[in-house]
Parts: sequence; structure tokens; C-alpha cells
Amino acid sequence: MSQQFVLALDQGTTSSRAMVFDREGRVRGMAQREFPQLTPLPAHVAHDPEAIWESQLSTAREALAAAEIDSSQVCALGVTNQRETTVVWDRQTGRPIDHAIVWQSRITEPICARLREEGRESSIRAKTGLPVDPYFSATKIRYLLDQHPGAQQRAERGDLLFGTIDSFLIWRLTGGKRHITDVSNASRTMLVDLATCQWDDELLAMLNIPRAMLPEIRSSSEIYGTCLDELLGSPIPIGGAAGDQQAATFGQACFQPGEAKNTYGTGAFLLVNTGREPVPSRHQLLTTIGWRIGDETTYCLEGAVFVAGAVVQWLRDGLEILESSEQVESLARQVEDSGGVTFVPAFTGLGAPYWDPAARGLMIGLGRHVTRAHVARAALESIAWQTRDIVRSMTADAPTSLSRLRVDGGAARNNLLLQMQADCLGIPVDRPAQTETTALGAAYLAGLAAGYWPSLDDIRHHWTLDRVFEPQWSQVEREQAAGRWQRAVERARNWDQ
Repeated sequence: MSQQFVLALDQGTTSSRAMVFDREGRVRGMAQREFPQLTPLPAHVAHDPEAIWESQLSTAREALAAAEIDSSQVCALGVTNQRETTVVWDRQTGRPIDHAIVWQSRITEPICARLREEGRESSIRAKTGLPVDPYFSATKIRYLLDQHPGAQQRAERGDLLFGTIDSFLIWRLTGGKRHITDVSNASRTMLVDLATCQWDDELLAMLNIPRAMLPEIRSSSEIYGTCLDELLGSPIPIGGAAGDQQAATFGQACFQPGEAKNTYGTGAFLLVNTGREPVPSRHQLLTTIGWRIGDETTYCLEGAVFVAGAVVQWLRDGLEILESSEQVESLARQVEDSGGVTFVPAFTGLGAPYWDPAARGLMIGLGRHVTRAHVARAALESIAWQTRDIVRSMTADAPTSLSRLRVDGGAARNNLLLQMQADCLGIPVDRPAQTETTALGAAYLAGLAAGYWPSLDDIRHHWTLDRVFEPQWSQVEREQAAGRWQRAVERARNWDQ
């Protein structure tokens, strides 16, 4: 019998990737493609769903070729995705009715404001664990239906379908045979009751969203269906799905309550496992579903930073002080500190724990001495400080305090950033040997469903440490620097009123 592998599709905010993993969790083949970022209006971000589909399908084929394997050797396929990004498409043609509204977009803030004015926020948070914010899918669905005459009636008949990107991909992969989502993605829509893990009629009625357009909610690890033969060459079972941050938490083997990870991607997302019961946040974090395997649901607390790696992209593409994102570390190392500069990258508002859509980016402390190296260092520091804001709230909410933090994502390769993170937090930061944990988590979920990996203990065994970053600052240094950061944040807040 030929060796078997698992294929993971990792559909992110700025690129689509595919990875082939072996039984030890090692990458055997990988491909990645960027796709266009559309900004048709201020504070609005959109994607072409067809560009997402084409980039994801091509990377899947390229990853199989890079691994030098035949698709018949793939025992299961897992999907992970940018979560709240919303697509509405025609059931018969499979064609989207509009661009996807990306999680970063603030275009639906007027709808959110109306819900707040109606006094809905407390009941929504009580059921969903989420604040009323444009980040989540529900108001994006309402916006898309409002933009197209007759769309409401078509949705009520079930002729239009809604999905986050996992749903859209699985629909396409199965030739329209499966309209499903997993519990982790569903929990990010602002339409699911965390107690039941199902769509909630009261929440749907608040925004007049037809139940007929919603996908079926399934567990995160089960065989949903198979890919069409002609797409990848074989009818590969689709066995796992999870939102990108939940997948990364699973890929980091954070299976016990109190274990936490932070993923540095376009944004930064810190999740802590809180066990079998949802923990309401008293400090502006999100209560969310991590994953469900069989009948057991694992819950998490999450803090979301909207702009993390995106600030480095802005230095490259906006200010044009970098030729590539990878240069940011060497540029920042040219100076010992930020020269008094503090950078709050609130380009699309501030996420947790502020939830301030009116905040805007700010750079303060500028003097004639400031160089692009100081700006680069301040940009990296902003990622670490935003993460510290979340950890402080998480420590106040969670039953146990964080004693160390596991990290992953593209920016986790930046040693300077991770040292800054350890200094800001005052706890060790652990970088695993495999930092592509989002795709790995999707692979693990699919492989569990297919019996490729027998248990969570087997998966935990594959997690290996690359490096520990120990804090070097004194408590006094940490508090003084934190005070400067907080003063800058307050000046950035409520700017675009």
C-alpha cells in the first residue's frame, strides 16, 4: 500500500495556500498565491470569490505536484479559512451575487449602530459571546441582501445561499452537493447560540436573515463529502473544517484548558482553551467555539487585533520604506529602540479589548531624529503591545492566568518581534518548529476523521519546540513602556466620529 498523506487548504485574507502533510506533521509539499485586495470605499475591504476559488484550487494542484504524490494517496482534505468574510451566491449557478465582504471591512457599521440604538447588544452578546460589530458576518449578510433588488425574496426561497469561505469552498469542491459549515465558523456569524451551537431564530429575526440561505452546522472533524474527481484527480474525502484561528489553536495542540496561542498574520489572534463550557468575558473579549469532535465541544476566549502583519505590509506598500516584508526585522535592528515613537495602527478601527470602529491610525513622539528604522521598530512594537492588551483582559477573564504563550504565523519567524512580545508580556514565548499551524490544524482535524491520526495524544506528540524567548525587561521598564502605549491608544480612539 502506498504511503498516505493529508491535504490542507488554508484560505487566508491575502493569499490562498495548500499544504501536504505526512503522518509526523511535516510539510511534504506547499504552494501559495496572493489574490487582489479590493478597497472600493474608505474602511471597506472586499474580495472576488472567483479569485479566491481559482487561487485555492491552483495551489491545491501545485502542492500535490510539489509533494510528488498522486491525489489517490491523499486520505483526507481539511479546510481552514478567513472566518467572518461573507459570500452570498446563487444556488443554481454557483455564482456570487457580489464581492465577498472581508472581515476587516467596516462598511456595515450603520447597521451595527442601529442594533445598538435598539438596545440589542446585551442580548446578542449573551447568546453569541460577541459584541455588535461590523467584524462579524450577520450584518454583512444584511448589507448584501439590501444592495440587490429582489435578493431578500430569493434568499427566503433558498435560491441564494450564504457562507463563510469554508462553506463556499466546500460547495465548489463537492459540485454543490454540500452546503455546510463547521461550528467554529458558525460561531463567528453573530447568529449562533453558543449554548445550542445552532442558528438562533431570535438572532435571525433581528436582521431579517432567512434561515433557508444558511448552511448546515456540522462538527469540525467528520467526513462531509468528497471532492469532484475532475478537480484534483481523485474523489478525496473532505474530513475537517475550522476557522483559521481555531485551526491554529488545534494545530498548536492547545487541548487543555489554560493553553493559549497567538497567531501573527494580517491581524493577530490570541485564543485560550477554556474547556467544555463557554466562559463569558467581562473584559471585552470574544467567547467562541474552538472546535467540536464527536459530541464534545471545546470553547475558547479570543482577542482579535485587526492590524498586525498588515502594518508591515503598509510599510512596504504604503510608505514604501521596505522592498519586502522580511526586511522589517533587519531595518528595525538598526536602532536600539523606537526613539520615543509610538505607533497605533488602527487603520480600520481597534479590535479587542476596545472595539472602537472610530479609532484611526496614529504615530506620535516624532522628532527630527526619527528615521525609517525607528518607524519600523515602532510598528513591530505595536503588534506586541496590542497583544499585551488582549492578554491582560484574558488573564482577568480566564480561570487560570497565562504562564507562557505559543506563537505561530508568518511573523513568528521574526525573532525581534517575539523578543519584544516576551518583554511586553513578562512571560516566555514558545515558537514551535512548525509555525504553519493553521494548515496543520485543518490537516489534523481531517486526518482524525479519516483515522489517519488515532487520537489527540498522538497529535500532541508531534508538537516540537524550536525556541523560547525569555523576557528581559524589568517590571519597571515594562510598566513605563506600557504607560506610553496606553496614552497613545487613548489619543487614537474615537477619532472618526
